[in-house]
Amino acid sequence: MRKLEENEKKIVRELIKNARISDNQIAKNTGIPVMTVNRKRKRLEEEKLLRYYTSIDKGEFGLDIFGAKQLYIIKLKAGITRKEYLEKLELNAQWKVFSSNHISLSYIGEKDGHLAIILILDAKDEKDLVEEFNGKVVKSIKEKLGENCIKKIITVPLSKMIRVHHNYMPAFNMEKGTIKKDWPDELLFVDDVDVFD
Repeated sequence: MRKLEENEKKIVRELIKNARISDNQIAKNTGIPVMTVNRKRKRLEEEKLLRYYTSIDKGEFGLDIFGAKQLYIIKLKAGITRKEYLEKLELNAQWKVFSSNHISLSYIGEKDGHLAIILILDAKDEKDLVEEFNGKVVKSIKEKLGENCIKKIITVPLSKMIRVHHNYMPAFNMEKGTIKKDWPDELLFVDDVDVFD
């Protein structure tokens, strides 16, 4: 298992604050030579420890495209494997288009020994959530994995986003796409987990 070196932690902390920061600025902020920053950053990227992506807020803080958001846990029948799910659903062209438009987060997990799909579905309103879920999500899953593939569905309406990826709290610590300058470094999670006494 890989552990981050002290210089890597400093570099990652700067990237958490601002993913667009230059290697030169990281070097200035941390005192790490720029060539070392460049080499370590590339290594972290090659090892797939760093991921960069753009997130457009389509909900309460942003474009207001989606007014409803719901968490679904879909427990599948025994015998359906991760490989089968990934090959039949996630690689399907229609599913890719739908999920890129309406699913803001998804995981594969396990519930009571069964494969479970955990997803957050976005829709214009609560009525559209039901239509999208039953008309597209459930329909696609049944078409690809069999009519009786769903064992149980659990839903949780989501009302307000508070935190993303440990560090990002759009309503509290973010400004213009970066962590606010006055947000303390000790509140940034990199790789150390404190255990409460």
